[in-house]
Amino acid sequence: MSKKPIKSAEELEVYQLAYAVAMEIFEETKNFNRDEKFSLTDQIRRSSRAVCANLREAWAKRRYPAHFVSKLTDADAENSETETWLCFAKDCGQLSPEKHFELLDRSRQVGRMLGGMLRNPKIFCPLETDARSPASGS
Repeated sequence: MSKKPIKSAEELEVYQLAYAVAMEIFEETKNFNRDEKFSLTDQIRRSSRAVCANLREAWAKRRYPAHFVSKLTDADAENSETETWLCFAKDCGQLSPEKHFELLDRSRQVGRMLGGMLRNPKIFCPLETDARSPASGS
């Protein structure tokens, strides 16, 4: 039994997990102190959402392996930034140690998945075609 080919970034398991983490962070940050609204809240929401945005951009650029890897690298960097903000949230008393551990663990899972994609990007990239081939209309 063969797997169906993935047609969009939203079908990637890493995208689905990163999106779920970002949405959970959104819900958790609703309870952060008002003093943190324009600092910690905005930063952690932005970085967690940027993981998903960069994954979508990577998928759109997968025809060009170097661009694909570049955007995956950006997604990985945003994921690492999210982990940093999660630690600040715990240490500033905005997240319980249990919720911090749970979100950090899931974020690290996203990081491992991104690492796997970065180690073997060609399995996600379509075969390059010759621009002069008859099928291209040139």
